[in-house]
Amino acid sequence: MNASVEGYEEASSAVENLEAILNLVSDAKMDLNVRVEAGFARGLEYYTGMIFEVYVPGMDIALGGGGRYDRLIELFGGGPTPASGVALGIDRIMLAVKGRRPGWTPTWEGLRVLVLPVNEEVKGKAMELSSRLREKGVAVEVEVMGRKVSRALSDASRRRITHVVIIGPKELREGKVVLRDMKNKEQRTVTVDEVADMLEGLQSGSSRISL
Repeated sequence: MNASVEGYEEASSAVENLEAILNLVSDAKMDLNVRVEAGFARGLEYYTGMIFEVYVPGMDIALGGGGRYDRLIELFGGGPTPASGVALGIDRIMLAVKGRRPGWTPTWEGLRVLVLPVNEEVKGKAMELSSRLREKGVAVEVEVMGRKVSRALSDASRRRITHVVIIGPKELREGKVVLRDMKNKEQRTVTVDEVADMLEGLQSGSSRISL
């Protein structure tokens, strides 16, 4: 794809960014069918990068869509601010869930998990683990802003994240991660399989893990 935009700096940068995103999707090993359409467009003109829409098989309408709009805030008097966003159709999502998973009930609201990769090297593994946890019904988000661990943990505490899974290259080479209970500040090193089973077990009751 890069060859087709060679010599065009802005276009080349956009292609490299898109390839990085697609690599993360691939690393996450999610059950997704991702299709790239170079001629795809959305109705709003403030997008400055990748745009996307989300569909499920059997429904001809998008469940959501969005993209990158780095210069939008400047149009309203703000400073240069990197930004992206997505709009979701709640009614459409409910229809899709009812059609594909009859009898499904939401995850216990008390459990909120953050998967925290310490650097770019392990971000793909963080995406893969987050997908695995979601398949078990765990509410998960991934730290994608590249912040230092201390700052990410501080923000997680402010947002009442209950548990953080810290993924570092040293631990990962041993097939392990660090699981931190944000309520009592205790943490331990466990295997990837153990952390998935432990967090899944929290759905049935207490939000505290014996560390």
